[in-house]
Amino acid sequence: MMLGVGAIPSIILAVGVLAMPESPRWLVMKGRLGDATKVLNKTSDSKEEAQLRLSEIKQAAGIPEECTDDVVEVKIKNTGEGVWKELFLYPTPTVRHIVIAALDRYGRRPLLLTSVGGMVVSLLTLATSLTIIDHSPTKLNWAVGLSIATVLSYVATFSIGAGPITWVYSSEIFPLRLRAQGCAMGVVVNRVTSGVISMTFLSLAKAITIGGGFYLFGGIALIAWIFFYIMLPETQGKTLEEMEASFGKIWRKSKNDKDVQNDKDQVAQVQLGTNVST
Repeated sequence: MMLGVGAIPSIILAVGVLAMPESPRWLVMKGRLGDATKVLNKTSDSKEEAQLRLSEIKQAAGIPEECTDDVVEVKIKNTGEGVWKELFLYPTPTVRHIVIAALDRYGRRPLLLTSVGGMVVSLLTLATSLTIIDHSPTKLNWAVGLSIATVLSYVATFSIGAGPITWVYSSEIFPLRLRAQGCAMGVVVNRVTSGVISMTFLSLAKAITIGGGFYLFGGIALIAWIFFYIMLPETQGKTLEEMEASFGKIWRKSKNDKDVQNDKDQVAQVQLGTNVST
């Protein structure tokens, strides 16, 4: 009964999916202009808006504006924006496979430190270029190009380490009895932080300029790099029990240091009392 109740939302969702209209862009790419027009007429506020959206989709697909046939032949383009999109998206699975292989070959820690270090450099460079653009009375093409390059480098460096490896670490460093709670807390912090950044970025950029905002993010990334360098050990080839023992040593060492300091304080107080009495 308990498992059956969980199927009810899935059934409702499946019925709703059957009632969903097809994507007008997909229909245009398949040459079904008539069906795309019907979908746009249903989902747009007015026929003028539907025609405007259809014109934009036809232009992107390389269909002439004056074409009004219900079914047309759409040829694959070998030039233009779509080619560059495919150029960047097609190798994406291969890059993911390379990262997965590098995790076991080079380890988690080197990739994470390299990734976050690259993010720090990218963010600080982006902040500098945006600050130069804001304070320049004329358009600086080199600064614009540098900003675009640093955005791409940030995405690249994030993808090789900070993106995937944080989830690998979170599944390995927590003890067995607390792993579910620890991973859940990590997901919550990740989502809440992402939401806060998304909702406050415009206000932050208005308050301290867009360059200042990226300087702030770069500083936070630098603090994260220092934390990772000091606190995170290598987990490659270690069992979960060995990881628990490694992190236990850190906390036990901290506790032992405190106990030693307390003992020294007590000895000093006893000696002070003895000297006073004599």
